[in-house]
Amino acid sequence: MKFYVLCGLLGVAGVLTFAAAVNEDTTWWFAVAMVVIVSVVAIHDVVQKKHAILRNYPVLGHMRFLLESIRPELQQYFIERNYDGRPYDRNVRSLIYQRSKGLHAEQAFGTEREITEPGYDYLLHSMAPVKIGAAVPTVRIGGPQCSAPFDASLFNISSMSFGALSANAVRAMNKGAALGGFLHETGEGGITAHHLEYGAPLVWEIGSGYFGCRDRDGHFDPELFAQKASHPNVKMILIKLSQGAKPGLGGVLPGAKVTAAIAEARGVPPGVTVISPPAHSAFSSPIELMHFVGTLRRLSGGKPVGFKLCVGTRTDLLALCKAMLQTGVLPDFITVDGAEGGTGAAPPEFSDHVGTPLKLGLMMMHNALVGSGLRGAIKIGAAGKVASGTDIVKTLALGADFTNAARAMMMAVGCIQAQSCHTNRCPVGVATQDPRRARALNVQDKGDRVLNYQQGTVESAMQVLAAMGLSSFEDLGPALVMRRVGHSSAESFEDLFEWLDEGELVRGSQRREWNRDWERADPTTFAVPKVRTA
Repeated sequence: MKFYVLCGLLGVAGVLTFAAAVNEDTTWWFAVAMVVIVSVVAIHDVVQKKHAILRNYPVLGHMRFLLESIRPELQQYFIERNYDGRPYDRNVRSLIYQRSKGLHAEQAFGTEREITEPGYDYLLHSMAPVKIGAAVPTVRIGGPQCSAPFDASLFNISSMSFGALSANAVRAMNKGAALGGFLHETGEGGITAHHLEYGAPLVWEIGSGYFGCRDRDGHFDPELFAQKASHPNVKMILIKLSQGAKPGLGGVLPGAKVTAAIAEARGVPPGVTVISPPAHSAFSSPIELMHFVGTLRRLSGGKPVGFKLCVGTRTDLLALCKAMLQTGVLPDFITVDGAEGGTGAAPPEFSDHVGTPLKLGLMMMHNALVGSGLRGAIKIGAAGKVASGTDIVKTLALGADFTNAARAMMMAVGCIQAQSCHTNRCPVGVATQDPRRARALNVQDKGDRVLNYQQGTVESAMQVLAAMGLSSFEDLGPALVMRRVGHSSAESFEDLFEWLDEGELVRGSQRREWNRDWERADPTTFAVPKVRTA
């Protein structure tokens, strides 16, 4: 494209210069200039060997690339219906935008969704709704081995690193979280000055690169961790095992994006490509993971420590439970990241086909802890397209204690779902390190919008709960969530899925599949167990 622009400008400049020299009336020469430009482009198209369509259809073939480049915008703004866009449909985006501005997110004339189609989920209301409570509910995170528990909101900011997000986006989210007192997860890029600017309660996420607490060889540095974990703004520690968009893959931050500020926060050289390995070097088995959890809790002064994962095999979860029972070390919380999540770029093979969706993964994690007799001591967080009050209620009903959101919070600070996060050309300055683009994001205004959105969504969840006739989110359960299984029938999640009894696996379950996987689970290795064949 630069070649075409250059040729065009040279052609126009040459023709107009000549025309101005011989004739004051240059109108005719504009036509000559266009012929020259088109001719140059046509010759280039015929000669080049990269694109076959241009060789066969010089000049006109460029229309194909032009239309392809604006296809996402045409689809989003002119073609898709309000409720079938992806990843977030227009109705959900509008809800987030309106709520972040402090407006009532309402729609007229009834739902547009296909509520009789199989797969549609809905909540059961009560004929005797209750009054909404005045107190905003919180959940205490910190088990019996934790000496510094934290009372978290039901809805928090999920992990997004500085580097993936611009400084202004991080600052705006931090301001909103500080004003509302809800958690702001740092992402695996570590704690930066932007995360500390407004004093929001932080969840320090530690990935396999150990950014912010690594030695020169990229391994975990206990002393550096203890120093930073003692900061009063750090309320919880989160070990990232995997993420929804690309479970099993590490991350790569190109050297061109490793600015001095990012390098300082991550403890890496500036301008050098940074690689997050797929697996951790501080532990190599479920048992070692539990010991690492205990180490981080001790080094942090007793703060809540947990881990995040996108659920894979059931034996993985049961191996973790066995490791907890064998070592006696319990995480304070476990965050389940659904496969539908993902703020960063990922290969389509992973984002489309690898990992367990949030609802199924959440129920599996809940059952594993209940069956192991551990659920009462461990809180479960959930992330994966949680954006509305009903999303929160459904997620808590299926086993979570609190929820997190990433992309919804990005929209609260101005994201328009351009899906160009990985190009460094985010049009609204949210997911970019381009100073010119990031400058467009006003921190003061967008910080207030994050607060409005979070508070409005929690209030909406409380209204839904009251309509269900319940006074506490702890009263929610799978019997209150229904799913269409046919055009003329629906069943509750309680009836559709298995729900284990407390300690059932330890005693010996009568459920064949669960008992089989419990026997296969090995807390001494992350290796996938060999499946016996007939």
